[in-house]
Amino acid sequence: MSDRPGLRERKKAKTRALIQKEALRLFRDHGYAATTVEQIAEAAEVAPSTVFRYFPRKEDLVLVDQFPLFLEALQAAPPELNPVQAMRAAMHGVLEMQTPEEFADSLERDRLLFTVPELWAASLENVTGLMGTLREHLAARERRAPEDPEIRNVTGAIVGVLVALVLDWVRNPDLDPRVEFDRAMAHLEAGLPLRDQAPG
Repeated sequence: MSDRPGLRERKKAKTRALIQKEALRLFRDHGYAATTVEQIAEAAEVAPSTVFRYFPRKEDLVLVDQFPLFLEALQAAPPELNPVQAMRAAMHGVLEMQTPEEFADSLERDRLLFTVPELWAASLENVTGLMGTLREHLAARERRAPEDPEIRNVTGAIVGVLVALVLDWVRNPDLDPRVEFDRAMAHLEAGLPLRDQAPG
């Protein structure tokens, strides 16, 4: 009896993942605007009402991501790490948990978010909320108030680096985001110095 809720939750997670997977495939093959919720439901072999139960809005099929898992990893980061170091550790933890298929789906979602106007507009509200949540978590780690200007600045710098990296990743899928993220966070932790470039 005690394991039934766990089984039920795993079944829900499997259904949710299948719906999103089929949605991403249809968006890629036919375009976001041309794909209907009914088509997604048919591909996932569920009712349209089931799609809406897991994803209340069509854009949620793309917007929903692994941020809750990331926050768990951030909270688990050793307390002696500064905010940038904690972000690096948390991101490594999340990326290492992803299967190659999940990693590819993540890239597909990011590409859609940054190339489909309707999704870009919808994601702005999402990004604002994520920034606020990240700011609160970083403030709690440092035992400071979220309104602290230094916490605001650190959060803004981290998010700015991440957005710039994702934009480059979407334009150039050959980039290894794991490597580039680590380099970007190391650069940020060093104070964003600009090295002299070789002539020519």
